[in-house]
Amino acid sequence: IHLVMDNLNTHRQNSLCTAFGDDAGRELWSRFTVHYTPKHGSWLNPAENEASLWSRECLGRLRIGSLSELRRRTSLWNKDAHRRRRKITWRFTKEQARAVFRISQITTSRSEH
Repeated sequence: IHLVMDNLNTHRQNSLCTAFGDDAGRELWSRFTVHYTPKHGSWLNPAENEASLWSRECLGRLRIGSLSELRRRTSLWNKDAHRRRRKITWRFTKEQARAVFRISQITTSRSEH
């Protein structure tokens, strides 16, 4: 299991050991290949920003009662975001990702924003 995380101090083996006990925590941690994002200017920040915008603009303080309603609202929000042509300029390329994560093939889809 590959985890991509920022460098928050809780994103370490010790946190699992504290939560689940030493043996179980070490066992869980051994299942992960951890990739930490850079400490400054993380490439994950734009994705976090997008999720934050969606949460604030699409959901606000509403409680959505069904998956179909959540999908409907998300679809409308996506159409509006596309109409406004907000963009994220990614600087972490597929080639860099392949090198960092040592993966020969990464399947990517084009972002709608």
